[in-house]
Amino acid sequence: MHYVYILKCGDETLYNGETHDLEKRLYEHNKPENVNTYTAKRLPVELLWFQSFPNKWQAFKVERQLKGWSRKKKLAMIAGKWDLVKILSRGKTS
Repeated sequence: MHYVYILKCGDETLYNGETHDLEKRLYEHNKPENVNTYTAKRLPVELLWFQSFPNKWQAFKVERQLKGWSRKKKLAMIAGKWDLVKILSRGKTS
């Protein structure tokens, strides 16, 4: 099983990633070995959303898709406001 997740960082930015061990990865984000990473400079981090996928490839595709989304669109998805997600998607092409 693989997971895609979105974190809220201490500075209110959002970070998304992919992992096969969500619990371990959250621990690593909050107790970083490398202090030069994005989340290490923005502690603490809080898990806002995650979804599981049967394989790494599917999780990777969704993570890459989310990286292109705006903050507003990610927050709308997390809140389950799919009508707003659609509106925000159309905004890119108009």
